[in-house]
Amino acid sequence: MSQFFQIHPENPQPRLIAQAAEILKQGGVVVYPTESGYALGCHLGDKKALERIRTIRRLDDKHNFTLMCKDLSDIATYARVDNDMYRLLKSHTPGPYTFILKATRDVPRRVLHPKRKTIGIRVSENLICHAMLMGFVEPVISTTLILPGDELPLTDPYDIRDTIGNQVDLIIDGGFCGFEPTTVVNLSDDEVQILREGAGDVTPFQ
Repeated sequence: MSQFFQIHPENPQPRLIAQAAEILKQGGVVVYPTESGYALGCHLGDKKALERIRTIRRLDDKHNFTLMCKDLSDIATYARVDNDMYRLLKSHTPGPYTFILKATRDVPRRVLHPKRKTIGIRVSENLICHAMLMGFVEPVISTTLILPGDELPLTDPYDIRDTIGNQVDLIIDGGFCGFEPTTVVNLSDDEVQILREGAGDVTPFQ
């Protein structure tokens, strides 16, 4: 059975945040809150942990994973962005957006879109998520916690524990954090494309 941390959504406890970061470093799979629902995350370079996430969600190799970053400080390591694109990202992060960008060679092929070689980049404004990433230092490969056959993500940490508690290493209870998905914006082509309308305002990209 996984560990279960109740972390304050506005004042995350440093001791629990440090333990969560350590679980990620040790190859664990973590359920954590974002501003648009709970997500599954693991170390970017951990192949076994990623396969566990694929198993939980029954994902094929065409699934678009997201790289959850603490901020944009190391975005150039993982995505190809010019100055105009960086300014656009900076003006809309942190927030409920996922940006599809061309990936660099530092991103493992197993998390890329197999044909387009793209990666989703996201900076969450959820304080627990941000604190965990600051403690972990590196970005976390992530996907929304939607179970096979479901249309909406799980929103109750206790339901999550009852359902997949034996398949993950840590569940962070950060309270209710909504279930409206992020707005997905494709910046990997010449034209800006809105791939999904969600919690983020699409007006700036139209």
